[in-house]
Amino acid sequence: MKQQLEALRAKAVETLSSVNTAAELEEFRVKVLGKKGELTAILRQMGSLSAEERPVMGALANEVRAYIEGELARVSAEVEKKAVAARIAAEKIDVTEPGITPKLGKAHPLTLVRKELENIFTSMGFMVAEGPEVELSHYNFDALNTPDDHPARDMQDTFYIAKDVLLRTQTSSVQARYMEAHKPPLRMICPGAVYRSDAVDATHSPFFHQIEGLVVDKNISFGDLKGTLEEFARLFFGPETRVRFRPHHFPFTEPSAEMDVSCFVCGGKGCRLCKGEGFIEILGAGVVHPNVLRACGIDPDVYSGFAFGMGQERLAMLRYKIDDMRLLFENDVRFLEQF
Repeated sequence: MKQQLEALRAKAVETLSSVNTAAELEEFRVKVLGKKGELTAILRQMGSLSAEERPVMGALANEVRAYIEGELARVSAEVEKKAVAARIAAEKIDVTEPGITPKLGKAHPLTLVRKELENIFTSMGFMVAEGPEVELSHYNFDALNTPDDHPARDMQDTFYIAKDVLLRTQTSSVQARYMEAHKPPLRMICPGAVYRSDAVDATHSPFFHQIEGLVVDKNISFGDLKGTLEEFARLFFGPETRVRFRPHHFPFTEPSAEMDVSCFVCGGKGCRLCKGEGFIEILGAGVVHPNVLRACGIDPDVYSGFAFGMGQERLAMLRYKIDDMRLLFENDVRFLEQF
């Protein structure tokens, strides 16, 4: 038995000298010191020894176990040190080498247009306001002089979430909220997304963006509206731009009009873009209806105002000569890299 223990110690020294990984170490530990290992197998012979030999062999067995465990710990530390060194060498980087320059994106054409519109109108003293896209029908319709039996209230024309809750169909709802929360004089614009059940094609989408404006003060007239929008048109489309107003109907303004701008491609002579008319329709506008002022807590006998609204997609398409609105929403990098 003594010879077996000494042989086991010598074998351990030889085996551990060639171990290089933690897995090999664990395999050796189980094979030698495990419950079914070689040392256990030797110790089972203790029963065949005399009473005098057992203490001697027991002490030797403990010595061999302690020695092997010590060697395991020593080799384990060396293996771990080598593994760390190898990982450091493998992950070594040259900090002086130029890095990979991140690819920067570009502002979306709708973002470019919105920022330009905000800059134009804030330079005129307008504030930028925001409101919820999930809106109460009161602000989307009732407060804007659109009664319950108006065609725009038809559920087939809008996206209703509940009986009186819908995705807003116009950012005019922000105007109603703003008038309700602030006292005149007021001068604000409200850009944002709106939703309508339009079929998707080159010029229509159930989701698009508007920017609307509102001015309320004493003695505000259609002349103030005309002067403001003429200045906007010159700043956005160019100093030579001419405007044209055509009578129209909106339930929340009276009188109401649509505004056209002279074609910035042909200068008003007529071309493919303006379909030979020389003018391009841009927006709708008008003097705020007294019923709207009254519904928002403003006395129409004291104050008056004007409002206007335009589609950001339409302006972006005109500015950047985009012939299909769907391109604005498809996130095609090849398209977006042009701006």
